[in-house]
Amino acid sequence: VRSGGYLRVNNKITALKVRVVGENVEIGIYSIEKALKIAYDSGLDLVEISPKTIPPICKVIDYSKFRYEQKKKEKFIKANSSKIVIKEIRFGPNTDDHDFNFKLKHAIKFLNEGLKLKVYIQFKGRSIVFKDRGELLLFKFVKLLKTYGKLDQLPKLEGRRMMLIIFPNKN
Repeated sequence: VRSGGYLRVNNKITALKVRVVGENVEIGIYSIEKALKIAYDSGLDLVEISPKTIPPICKVIDYSKFRYEQKKKEKFIKANSSKIVIKEIRFGPNTDDHDFNFKLKHAIKFLNEGLKLKVYIQFKGRSIVFKDRGELLLFKFVKLLKTYGKLDQLPKLEGRRMMLIIFPNKN
């Protein structure tokens, strides 16, 4: 498949000689005119499958059916690929119990949905002197989430943020 996903078909093929393959076709190297005649006689298209080989490999197939199959395959691959979503939960070093419990409920919901959590404490102004309080808050949060997720890394301070990441438990 060429860059952009489009193949050269029939008269768009620029090579003078091509190797022809396909069902009910005698495999061999033919001039482009002879290869096109073989394709037209069988009511199909000549599609350049491998343009970088010498001579290029062309297949005698129904191009519209081939494109349909390719799109179907791409759609299937896209549907089955998982997207990693990271939800963030932010605290201050002086977060009270009500806010803490509110955010804990959200964290449980996110972990049950199979999402990663990035939990951090944002220190503003002089609150940076309460690093130990922030770390205790994070450890308390992790302890309460032990049944729903596991800690990926210990809390680390990056600038004015102390953060950690929690992965959901595999159910």
